Amino acid sequence: MRYNKIYKIVAVSMSVTLLTFTSCETDFDNPNDATEEQAFSSREGILATAVGLQQLYSTTGIRWIVETPAITTREGGITTTFQNLIELEDGGTALPNFNSNVQSLWSTMLRVIKIAEDIEANVANIELDPGTQSALIAHSTLFKAMAIGSLAQNYEQAILQTNNDNNATFTPRIQAFQAAIDLLNEAKATIAATPISSEFVDEVTLGNIDIASTIDAMLARYNLFAGNYDQAISIASSLDLSVTSSFVYDNINLNPIFNRVFLNGISNFKPRDNFGLPAEFVFDAADGRLAFYLVPLDETNQNGLPIEDLAGFFNVNIGPIPLYIPDEMNLIIAEANLRKSSPDIAAATTAINAVRTDNDDPFGINANIAAYSGDVTIEALLNEVYQNRRAELYLTGLSLEDSRRFNRPEPSGASMIFSEERNRNFYPYPDLERNNNPNTPDDPSI
Repeated sequence: MRYNKIYKIVAVSMSVTLLTFTSCETDFDNPNDATEEQAFSSREGILATAVGLQQLYSTTGIRWIVETPAITTREGGITTTFQNLIELEDGGTALPNFNSNVQSLWSTMLRVIKIAEDIEANVANIELDPGTQSALIAHSTLFKAMAIGSLAQNYEQAILQTNNDNNATFTPRIQAFQAAIDLLNEAKATIAATPISSEFVDEVTLGNIDIASTIDAMLARYNLFAGNYDQAISIASSLDLSVTSSFVYDNINLNPIFNRVFLNGISNFKPRDNFGLPAEFVFDAADGRLAFYLVPLDETNQNGLPIEDLAGFFNVNIGPIPLYIPDEMNLIIAEANLRKSSPDIAAATTAINAVRTDNDDPFGINANIAAYSGDVTIEALLNEVYQNRRAELYLTGLSLEDSRRFNRPEPSGASMIFSEERNRNFYPYPDLERNNNPNTPDDPSI
């Protein structure tokens, strides 16, 4: 994919500077645009680039990360006549490569990767406090790893390094997860050697994102996805679950899911009943996560799918969105203990119960129900983990990865089979990549 770059510095309220990145076939001169050289020639420029990287991921990125698999896995039901969402809900082999969700998820993650690469390539050329330099490296590496992880969750192969000559190479998804793990370990070592400066916190994260904890949370997540179960357990067990990281929005940069569901009173999708799970997954009526995320609505969408109204992190225009949910760590511990070569059912059950009985979650996602009392078998406990992941981690972009990993029923490949739990396994590679990059693999069969 080609990257002709425009770096545009935009001044906004409170003297915060944001940087946006665009990719296009033709660049037009604009006297108000800063060149890449200007963006990376000063302390102010590179810090603004870091803010822009964070802003791109938290707005445009989160929209595609959450919305796209949500429709595919029935977390959400469409309430619009926009063709891109109709195509997603119809699914099957007919899902076109030019579908705007499929294309935008791909291209936005590559934009994130490219900006992260540019920060890392230029940071040593600018005079900075050592703690600011290390933080810039760790922050950009974290976002690059999350972008690679998002690609690997949704496509069979991912690009790990961008290329301006249209011949970026593709890497199978499990290897991509391992590459993300390697990047996160590098970021962790960087800030361990030189702690993050207060300057970076004041200028970039504003205290909203705990970089060290987020790195560990992503390490636990991707080690689970890569099948590194002991590592996943070790890292997830080490996190302080009272520490949180959130993307914070304002009146210029609105919560992107609010934009899709509530803005101007026009919704593009709404949550499905039962978190989109089939009737075999029964929730305790007292489960606090039902009321946290869902508002009862006795309606169906145009395809007859029962829908609810949305709450949680998404019904306020500037409401913050967590980078990770603390109890994801307990669910990682539970799942990894069940999948490792010598399963530990007792440890898995303990971790499940930590989620079920939780009544002091820092974000208020409290199931607050009785401990697990079902069959104590690996199969039954994995089903329990899956059900709790869908409720606890609702609309976090993890549902397609989860549906495959827990071997939920395969899609038939036919379109408009709305009873299927998911209607794709992976997305096709976008035309915008295939038409420019000869290395683009064949599309998945479904």
